[in-house]
Amino acid sequence: MISEKQVHKHGFVKLLEVMGSDEEVENAARISYGTGTRKVSQTRNLIRYLMRHQHTSPFEMCEVKFHLKLPIFVMRQIVRHRTANINEYSGRYSIMSDEFYLPAEKDVHEQSKQNNQGRGTELDEDNKQLVLGRMYDVNEHAKGCYRQISQPNDLDGFYEGFKGIARELARVILPVSNYTECIWKIDLNNFFKFCNLRMDSHTQQETRDYAEAMYELVEPKFSICCEAFEDYMFNSVTFSQKEMKIIKDNLNGSWVMSKYGLSERESKEFLEKLKGVE
Repeated sequence: MISEKQVHKHGFVKLLEVMGSDEEVENAARISYGTGTRKVSQTRNLIRYLMRHQHTSPFEMCEVKFHLKLPIFVMRQIVRHRTANINEYSGRYSIMSDEFYLPAEKDVHEQSKQNNQGRGTELDEDNKQLVLGRMYDVNEHAKGCYRQISQPNDLDGFYEGFKGIARELARVILPVSNYTECIWKIDLNNFFKFCNLRMDSHTQQETRDYAEAMYELVEPKFSICCEAFEDYMFNSVTFSQKEMKIIKDNLNGSWVMSKYGLSERESKEFLEKLKGVE
């Protein structure tokens, strides 16, 4: 059954197919065990161990496949993940969509003064309306020009018999706010790497919206794997050797583990990490 989430006004994410499950990740790691021979707690413990120690190949045995409808500028961020298999709608063969992305008022911000690739403070109301009006006008003008040169009719002002130019050439006038579609397939390990980057707070909001929608559809299919991903990748941080020394020195050998929910094995691994800090 296809699961779907709408993203913004015109876009969507559809989860078309899932290959595998939490149990299949376990079976890939424990190839000597058959399906159903392990308890859920054992499955969870192993998956968390695999994620914690970056033993990633068992996660690569599972795959997810999506149908995405998204603005071209978002597609450019997603296509950077070259571990995915992607087949995109072709503007050479087909007429491009006449739908364009326009940001919500709350998302119209100044250029950040600290981050060259991010947003700063929110614009005042008058400037928001001016910006959005200009964006809308550009989109509408591009849409009209594209239709005129690719699908002319008697009212377009071209000479009699004009059939339009090649679609591959007509598309060059369309802005990156134009919507495209693709089929996007990836294994679970690389999907988690994608989510770790694209759900991060530093990612462009529009791209993050798509990544979060994709993750929300996958999470029920791999709940144990996703729990481990959130604990050991997405919500974790790494420390340099000097930073680890600061942590070790300030703990002063007083370890209180029980209240943090670490398993006995995780507690032991944590202490071993600190012991190795010089």
